[in-house]
Amino acid sequence: MYSFVFPLQVVVDTSVIMAVLAREPSRKRLIEATASMAFVAPSSLHWELGNALTARMKRGKATLEMVQGMLRDYTTIPIRRAEVALEHVLDVAAAENLYAYDAYMIACAQKYRLPLLTLDAQLARAAAAANVSLLDW
Repeated sequence: MYSFVFPLQVVVDTSVIMAVLAREPSRKRLIEATASMAFVAPSSLHWELGNALTARMKRGKATLEMVQGMLRDYTTIPIRRAEVALEHVLDVAAAENLYAYDAYMIACAQKYRLPLLTLDAQLARAAAAANVSLLDW
């Protein structure tokens, strides 16, 4: 008889990815806590990450060379991109008074019935209010 072990799937948001890429103090703990997990994210993660990287340059926290290195590191993180319906995203945004980027994360977690991993306290509160479980790391 075969025994299959499937990794815990979790919706990961941009705050987590940026903490790892920017080598923030939480990086090591995040990597250790999620080593056996499979990441899922809405397609919007890609665009939100681009926005976060350019924001680092605009604020003088990173050079183009630095963000290009972060982008290379990002491409090594296995993340399954998932589609969510824009109509559902708008419903979530209206119900929780959110911008679309945050609503995408909640809608993704709801659609696939997965916990959310975020470092964003406001997103965590909105997710909890929307009955999305949060991954305690």
